[in-house]
Amino acid sequence: MLRKTVVAHALSVAFMAIIASHAIVTVAHAQSTNGSVSGKAAAGSVVVIENKSIGVSRTVTSGKDGMYQMSQMAPGTYTITVKLPNGAEQSDTVVINPGQGSTVNFSDVASVTVSGSRAARIDFKSPESTTVLSKVAIDRIPVTRDVTAVALLAPGATRGDSRIGQTNLRAGNVPSLGGASPAENVYYINGFNVTNSLNGVAFNQVPFDAIGSQEIKTGGYGPEYGRSLGGVLSVTTKRGTNEWKGGANVIYAPDSLEGSAIYTEPTVKTADGKYVQLKRPGGTDDLQGNVWLGGPIIKDKLFIFGLVQGADIKRDTYGKTQQDVTTSKSPKYLLKADWNINDSNTLELTAFSDKAKDKVDTWQSPNAYAEGRGDFVGHDEYTTGGENYIAKYTTWLTDDFTVSAMYGLGRYNRKSNIATSACPIVQDLRGSTTNYGCRTASTITDPNANDERKAFRLDAEWTLGDHGLRFGLDSEKYKVVDGTSYSGGMLYQISTLNAGSTAINGYRNTSGAPIDIVTSRVFANGGAFETENAAYYIEDNWQVSKNVVTSLGIRNESFTNKNAVGATFIEVKNTWAPRLGLTWDVRGDSQTKLFANAGRYYIPVMSNTNVRLSGAETDYRDVYVYGGSLGTDRFRLPALGTKLGDRLVSGNGEAGDPRSVVDPNIKPMYQDEYILGIQQALANRWVVGAKLTYRKLQSVMDDMCNGTGAASWATANGYTADQAAILGDAIDHCFLYNPGKDLTANVDFEDGKGLTQVRIPASALGFPKPERTYKSLELTFERPWDGKWSLQGSYVMAFSKGNTEGYVKSDIGQDDAGISQDWDYPGLMEGAYGYLPNDRRHTVKLFGAYQVADEWRLGTNLVVQSGRPKNCLGYYNGNLDTVSIGYGSASFYCNGVFNPRGSQGRLAWTTEVGVQANYQPKWQKGLTFTIDALNIFNERTVTSINEQGETALGTPSATYMQPQSFQSARKFRFTAAYEF
Repeated sequence: MLRKTVVAHALSVAFMAIIASHAIVTVAHAQSTNGSVSGKAAAGSVVVIENKSIGVSRTVTSGKDGMYQMSQMAPGTYTITVKLPNGAEQSDTVVINPGQGSTVNFSDVASVTVSGSRAARIDFKSPESTTVLSKVAIDRIPVTRDVTAVALLAPGATRGDSRIGQTNLRAGNVPSLGGASPAENVYYINGFNVTNSLNGVAFNQVPFDAIGSQEIKTGGYGPEYGRSLGGVLSVTTKRGTNEWKGGANVIYAPDSLEGSAIYTEPTVKTADGKYVQLKRPGGTDDLQGNVWLGGPIIKDKLFIFGLVQGADIKRDTYGKTQQDVTTSKSPKYLLKADWNINDSNTLELTAFSDKAKDKVDTWQSPNAYAEGRGDFVGHDEYTTGGENYIAKYTTWLTDDFTVSAMYGLGRYNRKSNIATSACPIVQDLRGSTTNYGCRTASTITDPNANDERKAFRLDAEWTLGDHGLRFGLDSEKYKVVDGTSYSGGMLYQISTLNAGSTAINGYRNTSGAPIDIVTSRVFANGGAFETENAAYYIEDNWQVSKNVVTSLGIRNESFTNKNAVGATFIEVKNTWAPRLGLTWDVRGDSQTKLFANAGRYYIPVMSNTNVRLSGAETDYRDVYVYGGSLGTDRFRLPALGTKLGDRLVSGNGEAGDPRSVVDPNIKPMYQDEYILGIQQALANRWVVGAKLTYRKLQSVMDDMCNGTGAASWATANGYTADQAAILGDAIDHCFLYNPGKDLTANVDFEDGKGLTQVRIPASALGFPKPERTYKSLELTFERPWDGKWSLQGSYVMAFSKGNTEGYVKSDIGQDDAGISQDWDYPGLMEGAYGYLPNDRRHTVKLFGAYQVADEWRLGTNLVVQSGRPKNCLGYYNGNLDTVSIGYGSASFYCNGVFNPRGSQGRLAWTTEVGVQANYQPKWQKGLTFTIDALNIFNERTVTSINEQGETALGTPSATYMQPQSFQSARKFRFTAAYEF
């Protein structure tokens, strides 16, 4: 013990020295895979906690105040035995969940051995806002089989816009948590960060049946977490135990029982201009199967668990001009090994793959939205996901000092092989959008596109009397190979330019009559890029008194982004993020908990910024008179007449000096959060709660291109005409900075002095200060499963308001994290303040299960939510600049009328009900049959619309308000499983 104490002291001194020298550190939360237990007993009692199924036993002695605590405990059911100083015993059982603390108190009165089963329902030492669902609990709920669907059960969680994270095959599927954009969450598997940091709207996943539990943190999380302004989604996988267990299942969701696909034909409207929803053929036939096995290689010492998932998924889509058949048969797997080296050391190894290859065959459609095939167009393949490997080592140096170290390697593919990549995009926007030509994809991804993360972290917990110290460091490197271009290298759009209207390049139709035009656009970018993120943290969980615990922590983060040649163009060091928490066991009986939080949270610069800002990008538009016909070959290119106006150039194909595109004083995006809440334990296992949350975005990072404003300021402040023109041209090519603040720009005035720093005041650039606030009242209730029934639910009234959504722009489906069209020019921000796309004023959630008989169980899931705000976006017609009009239907001026954000009302409320029936026959132990009906009433309410109201200045869009996404169709899912 003396040796261990010396080692512990040496390590702690060394760790503090590392902190003092500003060592590289970062975010993932190793502790999220484990939990803790604490409570009260007689002073000097010996507390033993044991889980025989995984061979774990820990012993600690309660202090003079009777308090005890054990951290870094693997999830599971434990027996706690307390030996009082007089030799009497008491015992209880407790369930420990990952990322949470459980409380078990014992009487300090001498007594004989007692045993019981008590669920510790409130974590009285943590001020975090957390929802944890075990896989067993998830299986009792009719819910889609993915991480996002489970996360949406948490209070305040809403589904993001279907275009955010959208691929050529699938709608986006990421949640918005706490008013943040869907790109501002962070995702973990067994403590390893699996967020796709290209733009934050994708992540790696284990096979759904390999999940052991899922944790959703929606606020108040401690300093061990960072890189998130929304929430933390953490998955802990299944593992082996001392008993060999295995099984297999088959899950089938037939397309024959799926609710009909629907579409809206723009010419079919009611008298009041509303779109009619029409049925069409098509659907997804989804067959999956899993086989798993886990158990001891060496009892109490070495355990393994493995699961393999197979799939046969086919989706038929019938479009206006094409029919697609998508198939996916890629296997996925999880392997997990746990080694209890001895009583003080454990090692965990995890490997999993979610790599998937989807194949798409496309035919021409003889009839719009109907069955029948024309000529074969092409065969495309898309690859996503990848392999991940994680190693975690934990050592208990003393009963009071625990250290864990984790290393992980993760890969994510974004490859595509498009047979029709030589076919340009040809669209006719006159009325209903019609696609021509042979292309099967809009954008072509670099065939070598992939992402790789290497991460290391070290965490420690040290109990010193009334103080529980936690400290750690973390470092990760993220490499991206990326590149995109339009199919065929070109986008052609045919539209009508009304008399007096202005095209995207500023050309104005003064002919006195409408003319048909063709707008052509060339876009391509790419390269290999690297980002480095680092952080360290320290926190003191101080037992101030018998009933009060304070959490006093701080986190320091650093972010580094490099361009395509490895030169640093963003380097942010020493951002300080304090985290303060308070919990109060009001009456000291573990029945009433009052808690409060105040914290600051930073998010890193996404790698998308490297690609778009520091890579070589070509982007320009030309406008022509439409020649009136299309080519007769497979490309169907439009005939081009007279060129109208000048070329509009946004990217010249060159990657400039990285110092000339970023404000050297830039600060990362961050927000502050304040929470006040209460939880009350009631009789019969009920817990109710209420919480107030306030979040305020304090800084935004985005690109700005207002060269005209910069040049005017320079002219008025003593710069020569040539210098003002050079400065304006430099800013025109866009600078990454903090909107609403002064801009420091490095500019080459061609005077032989190289780059000169120029500080341009915010007033000269004409942008408002960024604003985004989230205010919510949350009411929750829960009755955990007791073998008979469970019920859980919430009501949230929320207000999400501001002039920026954050890292994405759901108004137009743009997920260019950090490089959205917001803040490019002042005109685009005029009228931007209002209720944001993720604002859902009222949300009610209710889910639970009931064991109606020995063999039968029923489950349900209900979500009722108010609709999203609506906008009318159009060509800029204000006075703040003359360039915003070039962005097309992108401003809050629409058809010549100023329409501030959210002024067009809201979409309708949505209601979705799921039900489940589960049969476990007595005649065969381990066999189960389950039927899930998702959205059983087949509600198909519109969830997003086309908010772009013009095709040219003064030319209304025929597709404005056309629905773009609906509630998912009714789906029946059948599961047969056998476990032994």
